[in-house]
Amino acid sequence: MPKAVEAGAITAAHLRYYDYVMAAFVAILLLSNVLGAGKVAVVSLPWLGDRPFGAGILFFPISYVIGDVLTEVYGYARARRVIWAGFVAVLFMALMSWVVVKLPAAPSWGNQGAYEIIFGQVPRIVFASVLAFWAGEFVNSYVLARMKIWSAGKHLWMRTIGSTIAGEGVDSLIFYPAAFLGAVGFTPGLVVTLIVTQWLLKVGWEVVLTPVTYLVVGWLKRREGIDVYDRGTDFTPFRARV
Repeated sequence: MPKAVEAGAITAAHLRYYDYVMAAFVAILLLSNVLGAGKVAVVSLPWLGDRPFGAGILFFPISYVIGDVLTEVYGYARARRVIWAGFVAVLFMALMSWVVVKLPAAPSWGNQGAYEIIFGQVPRIVFASVLAFWAGEFVNSYVLARMKIWSAGKHLWMRTIGSTIAGEGVDSLIFYPAAFLGAVGFTPGLVVTLIVTQWLLKVGWEVVLTPVTYLVVGWLKRREGIDVYDRGTDFTPFRARV
């Protein structure tokens, strides 16, 4: 049975799976940004018809699920450390993409144009993505940690969905206006549509994945033997130290 403990009372020696969860978070974050961020797809929704959405949200919300797992199992401070790790990783990915795209292509290699389309990143979009991720993840983690205290650890589904509504809302409100408002082909109406559609789809994903979240959280708590509460935690996002 997991033991209820204060976040400040646990040490790295208590944690068997924290590093693996961190690795999964960063990997999904990077892959969803590389493979899906630049494509606008369409989905048919009941009563709403065909709605455009950013293709990256098919997998990006999994990072929020993992963020929920991190906060619920290991506490806000360790989730904060992972968020900063993901933030630095995304910045390095953006720098690496820019450098590799700018490198002169060999004359015998005829794929430079296609490579630039796929991996060439507009600085404005990179900035919007990084800022939205940073703010959204911290809001998600903070809301979940606070709700866990308010609910005395009950109703995990309420915490995960509630924190996702807040975190994904902030993410969407920052990313699409910052990345596309005023850009060619992106009218204000389209930007608003993308914000609402992306937010609804991400929250919907959280609802669908709630049983998986329960299974992962329960398994990790049993294996780690702890159930962390952030009653004395410093909730500032501007530090990476636990």
